[in-house]
Amino acid sequence: MIDVLVVDDDYRVAEINAKYVGKVPGFRVAARAHSAAQALTTVQHGSIDLVLLDHYLPDRTGLQLVHRMREQGIGTDVIMITAAGDVATVQQAMRLGALHYLVKPFTFVALRTRLESYAALRRTVDRVGGHGVTGQEQVDRIFGALRAAPAPPSPGLPSGHSEPTTDLICGVLHRADQPMSAHEVAARTGLSRSTAQRYLRHLEQAGRLRLSLKYGDTGRPEHRYAWVAP
Repeated sequence: MIDVLVVDDDYRVAEINAKYVGKVPGFRVAARAHSAAQALTTVQHGSIDLVLLDHYLPDRTGLQLVHRMREQGIGTDVIMITAAGDVATVQQAMRLGALHYLVKPFTFVALRTRLESYAALRRTVDRVGGHGVTGQEQVDRIFGALRAAPAPPSPGLPSGHSEPTTDLICGVLHRADQPMSAHEVAARTGLSRSTAQRYLRHLEQAGRLRLSLKYGDTGRPEHRYAWVAP
């Protein structure tokens, strides 16, 4: 098994990412961390194979953490999973040895593709390393194992929708003891009201939520959404 450390300052996002990892054969979540200090302490123990690392952490950036790890001689593999999409951050991640860079929001399929290519890389290195001699053909095989095929769009989700956000909204409504409005869902998840409304409308049309109307004294009725058990 490949032991994974999931690092994200948002507890909900970390939980979603951990569930995704748990769905991929051969991988298991060994620990979660919500700050760079927690993550560094965990990898210092030497039991982590791969870090899924957010860049925006409360005490230092993810790349500062990777730099600190390398200074201490910690060669644990890293895949960046972050909303930071600027070229400078991507280049720095490459220079520090990040094996993949996944921009939020992303789908489960996109993460699974990266994890599977990482597992293929480890298998290839083990096979090549067993011979003790590395030529150009073996080097090409190692680098080729890391290439991830482009992830297809997640089935059932419209363009612009992501599985983590969908799972986040579904989790809130699943735990709710009464129907919720888009405003309440937005407040509970940290999303904007328009984003929450867009996802709620799609989930209701897909039959995963039930829509009801709450009439007040004046104005339009309020749309309220409730979880529909499968």
